[in-house]
Amino acid sequence: MPPIDDVESERRSLLGLCYRMLGTVADAEDAVQETYVRWYRLSDAERAAIRNPGGWLTRVAGRVCLDMLGSARARRERYVGEWLPEPVPGDSPLAAAAPVDPIDRVTLDDSVSMALLVMLESLTPAERVAFVLHDVFAVPFGEIADTVGRSPEAVRQLASQARRRVREHRAGAATRAQHDAVARAFASAASTGDFDALVSVLDPDVVLRSDGGGRVSAARRPVQGADRVARFLLGLPRLEPDAVLSPVETPDGLGFLVTLDGRPSAVFSLRVSGDGISDVYVMRNPDKLTQWA
Repeated sequence: MPPIDDVESERRSLLGLCYRMLGTVADAEDAVQETYVRWYRLSDAERAAIRNPGGWLTRVAGRVCLDMLGSARARRERYVGEWLPEPVPGDSPLAAAAPVDPIDRVTLDDSVSMALLVMLESLTPAERVAFVLHDVFAVPFGEIADTVGRSPEAVRQLASQARRRVREHRAGAATRAQHDAVARAFASAASTGDFDALVSVLDPDVVLRSDGGGRVSAARRPVQGADRVARFLLGLPRLEPDAVLSPVETPDGLGFLVTLDGRPSAVFSLRVSGDGISDVYVMRNPDKLTQWA
């Protein structure tokens, strides 16, 4: 049987895998815990027969996430307001939770961006599992087939469909330098209350989504259009006049952390397409701000 330390060393990688599949750190931790429970339930002989414990744990984690994604959709239908994935800081271990070559680092970082995680929510559970396992963690299609209960060719098709959706989503996305320049202009306009300047950095069809989870105040429905989004944003300081806005690195690029009495109150993540902000994601749910304390 592999030494316990060797098996436990896979935990961080598994957490990154499950976070990309499930969208929240808490759900990812639950999935990883269930994966290890299944490992330790095996007999000594069964564990000894597994040549690659890391591969076994990865496949089982994928299966656990597939099951959780199915039940998550029902839970989110009862969620209060908009449901958004949990944002993590740009230097979070989750952004580099798999042993990859440096050339692939950007891919790993981008795979935990808020914009991409939101897009992954539109995939079927099987598509999401196939894409994350193959395109992010380089698991062979044959092994994924065992996880999702499909043929290798069917899994290849699932991953291809997901990859096409991801490419469409990324089309027109700004470079990191462009993103950060627009983000700084966004913060300047918002902090000075300059309505016209704020509208100028927003795409005419911009959408703002805010997740309070029923715990704190947040927009229950998406706010659409540059004028409406600008007015919404400029009205926020009146609700929390003592709040402090600070620039932070997120996997999407420059974002903003709002603190109140030294505690995280909100995280703003932006998606920039071309010269304008096409999406504003505002995380206010305290349960999804644990990584920013």
